[in-house]
Amino acid sequence: MEEEYLEPDEISKEELEDSLTRVSGMYKDWFLDYASYVILERAVPSLEDGFKPVQRRILHSMKDLDDGRFNKVANVVGHTMQYHPHGDASIADAMVQIGQKDLLIETQGNWGNILTGDRSAASRYIEARLSKFALEVVFSPKITKWQSSYDGRRKEPINLPVKFPLLLAQGGEGIAVGLSTKILPHNFIELIDSSIKCLKGQKFIIYPDFPTSGIMDISNYNDGLRGGRIKVRARISQLNKNTLVISQIPFTTTTSSLIDTIVKANDNGKIKVKKIEDNTANDVEVLVHLPSGVSPDKTIDGLFAFTSCETSISPLGCVIENNKPLFIGVSEILKKSTHRTKELLKLELEYKRGDFENQWHYASLERIFIENRIYRDIENVETWEGVIRAISEGLQPFINNLKREVVEDDIVRLTEIKIKRISKFDIDKAQIKIESIESELEKITFHLNNLTDFAISYFKNLKSVYGKNKKRKTEIRIFDDVDAKKVVVKNSKLYVNREEGFIGTSIRKDEFVEECSDIDDIIAFTEEGKMMVTKVDSKKFIGKNIKHVAVFKKKDKRTVYNMIYRDGKKGTSYIKRFSVTGVTRDKDYDLTRGTEGSKILYFSANPNGEAEIVNVVLRQSGSIKKLKWELDFADLEIKGRSSKGNIVTKYTVNKIEFKEKGLSTLKPRKIWFDETIQRLNVENRGELLGEFKADDSLLIIQQNGILKTVKPNLNMHFPEDMIILEKWIIDKPLSAIYFDGNKDKYFIKRFLAGSQNVDQYFIPSNSKIQLEIVSSDWKPVIDISFSKTSKGIKDNLIEKIEELISVKGIKALGNQLSSFKIKNINLIEPIPYSPPEKTPIMELEVNEEVSVQNENVENDNKNSENQEGQTELEF
Repeated sequence: MEEEYLEPDEISKEELEDSLTRVSGMYKDWFLDYASYVILERAVPSLEDGFKPVQRRILHSMKDLDDGRFNKVANVVGHTMQYHPHGDASIADAMVQIGQKDLLIETQGNWGNILTGDRSAASRYIEARLSKFALEVVFSPKITKWQSSYDGRRKEPINLPVKFPLLLAQGGEGIAVGLSTKILPHNFIELIDSSIKCLKGQKFIIYPDFPTSGIMDISNYNDGLRGGRIKVRARISQLNKNTLVISQIPFTTTTSSLIDTIVKANDNGKIKVKKIEDNTANDVEVLVHLPSGVSPDKTIDGLFAFTSCETSISPLGCVIENNKPLFIGVSEILKKSTHRTKELLKLELEYKRGDFENQWHYASLERIFIENRIYRDIENVETWEGVIRAISEGLQPFINNLKREVVEDDIVRLTEIKIKRISKFDIDKAQIKIESIESELEKITFHLNNLTDFAISYFKNLKSVYGKNKKRKTEIRIFDDVDAKKVVVKNSKLYVNREEGFIGTSIRKDEFVEECSDIDDIIAFTEEGKMMVTKVDSKKFIGKNIKHVAVFKKKDKRTVYNMIYRDGKKGTSYIKRFSVTGVTRDKDYDLTRGTEGSKILYFSANPNGEAEIVNVVLRQSGSIKKLKWELDFADLEIKGRSSKGNIVTKYTVNKIEFKEKGLSTLKPRKIWFDETIQRLNVENRGELLGEFKADDSLLIIQQNGILKTVKPNLNMHFPEDMIILEKWIIDKPLSAIYFDGNKDKYFIKRFLAGSQNVDQYFIPSNSKIQLEIVSSDWKPVIDISFSKTSKGIKDNLIEKIEELISVKGIKALGNQLSSFKIKNINLIEPIPYSPPEKTPIMELEVNEEVSVQNENVENDNKNSENQEGQTELEF
């Protein structure tokens, strides 16, 4: 039989409407159902116990299977599928994540590596069991509320009775439909301390702590709420002048992903790297080898600016409470978790009290039943009802001492007592048992009446038992912003065509200016007296007859421009000195008075404010008597770029000749050290180190017995074990006391630091040698206390170090401090001393005869020093 098909024209409008279903309504209902399911059942953790459903079901399954031994993860995953209506892969991944946090699950086998990003072995090859911490904190079946599993065959917990701020300890992250959550992990010990403060009604504050360690800036953490942000950096140190070591990585990165970003930055020309080695195992160790001539300090800042060595993390506290998403800060999460822990402890105590009261009740009934031989009353009773009635009547004279009524179940339980037990019943033991139960009841009642103190003791116990290896891993520090333009590698070359007025990186046939980077700004001056700052480009027109072009440094107050210009075609000549600190990019600035035909006659750029001397030569005209004279730029004050300047002459200038290079007219630069961010600055932040000229250096001394003298650089990094940082005074002696474990003696020495920019060891490099004291005072004083001996205790000694030993070489071992057993050494207030001011060389009067005598004396002294040095021990 053939089917009949109707043409569209033959179908009525009513029939068409009946056959259609509106998708919009279905989509609205289905989408909301789907979104609610993902939010509540998959992506967002619960505030009550800190678990997502899959995590809760995994732990519940592990408790079902727990017998103290390890179970195959594949077996746990299969058991969890009875409760979790999803695939085994998602369950296994969730279980591995819990195991890698090393808190609730003890692992065995290859569970992957959070440092390198290596995946775990297949679930059939790895094993797990619940940790002791999880068994104590997570489970309490008697107070757990249960619900049917998805297929109705089993019971699963609605929420686990977690008595700890577990969500904050582990962290949580998830992406749902229309919202997401990102709660960062926090330190175990700090959470317990904060919970105790919360119970005491004290203020507290908590910050994240990451398993990958690293350094973080929490200035904008905002309590983990939306809008907050933290910066996390890798810990980078300098192994030698050509090698950097990354020993800790930022959270959310792995060594593999980190190395990829370093390689990419190198390929893009942002940094220069020769080779990278990843030696990571239990601890991170990534070696970054640098080419010769590349600054390690600048490269470290470049790694922070252009790679994942610095990452930003935006927390977002979102949890499920009463089947609704709730946006909440970490402090509020901790408060709610702490109060919930207190309530759970109360429920457990109440359950225990009920259990002990039942034990007391039955023990008392049993004693009455046997001691008063009530069991004899049922010997002649033939029916069960009669037995119950006889026992009940026999108990009546004694029930006034009981704490609750006797019910039929109690009497039935008495009938189940065996004759053997009745015959061996010991009244004294029974009484002791009742008294011990009463003692436990008293303790429970006391704890319930002092629930806050009980909760505090509970947290303290957790800290003492499980907090031994839970110290903070991530260092908290405020970061100094890295200026990418200052640390980017010079990956391009700047050229200029002065006559045509072009600058750029592609006009290689023209004059080379200097190396630059592709993010630099360029400053250019033309002969007309115009100035422009523009971004570096392959080729760009500035203006014809370019006088000077260079890479522009924003807010640079040290670079001073010296200029002489003519106002108009035949006008007066002016001289000016100015600096350029900030401008609008691609804007023409007129440095003259703006008269048409103005021209720059002389121009120089001085990076340290130098002021040269020039000769001004006039054109012969009329009755001018003086055609040439000297002009010193040092006589001029440094002003802004828009200043008119001082008049040089009203006559026509023929030429201006450079005569003599001058010195810097700028004051010595004051430099501060900000200990919070461990960086130098010139903005009056931190401790003032002093005023530095171009040839001044910093003295850096480390706890490991290394010192070095370096030129101050605002981009430099400092070692973590630095104990002294100050302006280096060449002739100022340093004093050091160190303990030699091989000889069990203290040694003292005085020496001068060398001027080379390399690491200098001033104590022997040995694992058993420990630096005790180092002082940079002119005349330090020490207080020595001695250990008790068979002859008694020697009195403390106050010693001036300069009287104990003279200044020797930096390699000298020094002298033994004392032959007595030393207990302690302390630096005390040094002797006030001001070094004599040095007389300038020009003011010294030289007597030739005396000079010759002095020279002879110096030669004799040198000879004696050489002889003495032959007997001085060095390391």
